[in-house]
Amino acid sequence: MVVVWLCLAVLWGSASGQELKEDLFADATAAFRIAREADAERLSPRIYRNAMEAYQDAENDYDRGGNLDRVRSSLAEAGQLFREAARTAGLADQALASLIETRSDAEKASAPRYSAELWREAEKKFRAAAIELERGDRTLATRRAGEAEAVYRDAELNAIKESYLRDTRTLLRQADKLRVERYAPNTLAKAEALLAEAEKALNENRYDTDRPRGLAQEAQYEARHAIFLASYLREKEDEDWTVEDVILDWEKPLERLAATLDVRAELDQGYTAPTDRLVADIEDLRSAQQGLEQDVDEARRRIAGLEDEIRDLDARLGGASEERRELVQRLAEQARVREQFEQIEIMFTRGEAQVFRQASDVYIRLAGLSFAVGRATIDPDNSTLLTKLERAIRVFPEAELVIEGHTDSYGGDAENFELSQRRAEAVRQYLLANVRLDPARISSVGFGETRPVANNETAEGRARNRRIDVRIQPRR
Repeated sequence: MVVVWLCLAVLWGSASGQELKEDLFADATAAFRIAREADAERLSPRIYRNAMEAYQDAENDYDRGGNLDRVRSSLAEAGQLFREAARTAGLADQALASLIETRSDAEKASAPRYSAELWREAEKKFRAAAIELERGDRTLATRRAGEAEAVYRDAELNAIKESYLRDTRTLLRQADKLRVERYAPNTLAKAEALLAEAEKALNENRYDTDRPRGLAQEAQYEARHAIFLASYLREKEDEDWTVEDVILDWEKPLERLAATLDVRAELDQGYTAPTDRLVADIEDLRSAQQGLEQDVDEARRRIAGLEDEIRDLDARLGGASEERRELVQRLAEQARVREQFEQIEIMFTRGEAQVFRQASDVYIRLAGLSFAVGRATIDPDNSTLLTKLERAIRVFPEAELVIEGHTDSYGGDAENFELSQRRAEAVRQYLLANVRLDPARISSVGFGETRPVANNETAEGRARNRRIDVRIQPRR
């Protein structure tokens, strides 16, 4: 029984001691939390450090059973210093706002991970600026902050480069170890040039990463390509292959592709003619497929509409003849639009424009219309294509027209929207000047990069995405 009472006494004493400590430390602890929330450790490092030392002295004295007056004195000093650190941090948050934002940018770019040495240097300079501000020397603090900002910016840029270019650099180092330059020097040089161009683009604008990302991916492809070529050629060299053997081996995929299209690949005059033939056949198949899909969709809509009309007419007795006349008129209108569509479809070559339908609208995608980089001026070389466009528009004399401008994904979003709008408006003004149109029936709109029709990761895809679409809305 005595042992039980002794245990209870110890536990009660321990609990009471913990409560006493919490009460004793409450004010200093609250001040510590305020300082921590104000980021005083970074923005007021010297005062915050002194506060922490006083707080730790109080804890050590209390835990060793030291003099309570000394503990209270240390806690009072700690609380005062924590509050002073919080106030100083608040002032620093304003005085060093630009530096804090720059540091945040670098941190978001993973500078502590990808540019650790520069990050550590910048952190030291940040601390120096904060200490000078604590001492009241704003001039020196501003100078130290400027130095820290410069290093943070360097760390940020290095981190962005490392993030986007690291894999490419790794591949190029691998290529160097494999002595790829001996077998595929031109392909390797292309990869290196693309990497340099990507790095240059980041130096010019570190925040517009679409273009450097694309260049880095192209560089990776060329580096892998060079490594493959070197491996292939080294293997064939070991097998004593001749140049003729290599060429014949590389002809096999082209022959296989031709066979799939039921075409004989005649390579007696080189690759150009059979390649052009295969490309043309593939494009014809794609166009035919698109046309068939459009025909099927239109037929389904027409059938569904006719079935609804027939059911409705059969259910009525009065006014049947008038409704049938309206139905006949609508069918005639649909037939007229199909005839107009077929009429303009044959006006353009494949390289000039694609003509297709979406619901009841007719689109003319001006694949052959080009603009200088960043410009919205119509070049005289486009006159032949635009003359055909004028003829096509006259086929729909009462239609509403919408000129739609589109860009690829390179460049900023706002710039792309503005450029696409200017180009669409340039075509609108050209048509108003050359075709007798009511200005109220023709409008222009820019969509920027938001409506791609091809892969922006390839040069060919980006070229297809940079386009003008003319949407014709026939009178209903």
